[in-house]
Amino acid sequence: MNYDHILIRYGELALKGKNQKFFIRTLRSNVQQALSDYKGLSIKGQRDHMYILLNGEDPYPIIERCKDIFGIQSFSLAMKVNNDEESIKEGTLEAIKKEEGETFKVTCKRPNKEFPKSSQEMNRLLGGHILRNTEGWEVDVHQPDAAIRVEIRHDATYITSGRTEGKGGLPVGSTGKSLLMMSGGIDSPVAGYLTMKRGVKLEAIHFHSPPFTSERAKQKVEDLAQSLTKFGGDVTVHYVPFTELQQKIFKNVPEYYGMTVMRRVMMRVSEQLAKQHDILSLATGESLGQVASQTMESMNAINEVTNYPIIRPLVAMDKNEIINIAKEIDTYDISIRPYEDCCTIFVPKQPKTRPKREKILELEASVDFTQEINEAIDQVETVVYKNNANHKQDSFDDLL
Repeated sequence: MNYDHILIRYGELALKGKNQKFFIRTLRSNVQQALSDYKGLSIKGQRDHMYILLNGEDPYPIIERCKDIFGIQSFSLAMKVNNDEESIKEGTLEAIKKEEGETFKVTCKRPNKEFPKSSQEMNRLLGGHILRNTEGWEVDVHQPDAAIRVEIRHDATYITSGRTEGKGGLPVGSTGKSLLMMSGGIDSPVAGYLTMKRGVKLEAIHFHSPPFTSERAKQKVEDLAQSLTKFGGDVTVHYVPFTELQQKIFKNVPEYYGMTVMRRVMMRVSEQLAKQHDILSLATGESLGQVASQTMESMNAINEVTNYPIIRPLVAMDKNEIINIAKEIDTYDISIRPYEDCCTIFVPKQPKTRPKREKILELEASVDFTQEINEAIDQVETVVYKNNANHKQDSFDDLL
């Protein structure tokens, strides 16, 4: 008798009310997409758990993929047995034989109240059966080496052992779409990752300024987008040609206000694209006080041009916290490739950290960016990066 299922626990999803079925369907769809190359699996979503029927597949690679799916609190290997006392005893014994250690605990739950014995009676019965049929095991109900869980449901009994933590959060696609302003640096992909954790389906916008920015810089964004697909499925990136706009900004706006005006123009472009693609919010990798464009005054001045909500999941994080997450999600090494994006190549020597709204409006009144904005939007290149578990990302050395 072997483990033939993976039991998925929901965590936060279990607290949802009348919309719970929608969240479970979304999670099931995301699990199916992540495991689409496994043709023999069967996935069943229930009110309080989800089960993956393995049909002979090795469970461990499947668990590794599911670790990256938002909406899953934890996993356990599970074996399904009949709802009779002897089958449950046999399954529990098989489960402990697969464990290592000296102490164990059996915890029985009985959603099926028609089963003739209580949970406490089953705990004593199954624990005694293990002690009589094994050597070297003792009961420890406080800190056992092995924890065997038995759940007697109406359709069958599921016996689980061990517990692997998942990402938590909400299933991607359950709370709407957001447009991530992705630069290619360390912060924005981390912001995208954390935004997806709240169930947001992610699209991204990237401003590139050839020939000032290279194809290598664009490749960084492509690889970052591909990296994020394992957490939330396909990621769409809109590449905006920004050369003419950027040159016009820095030709007509004083250098120390150039960064603020540039960010305002980016927001205007992003909002128009969001409207075209039925996206309800924008997301950025801004961290309060990290750079000149991320002071409270700068954020206030930049926000003025859009009524869209702006998600800033990094706003209260310091750089080391952001870097640690970037390393954890495997985007850090991509982000630090030495290719500059359009936000760094034109950085003024002394950018304004406390821009005045009145001054910005005065400067923008003297130059009209409308035509260039419309032309840039007309020339947007849109690419969809697929969630492909077998995708091989180019290494930095391969790109040299």
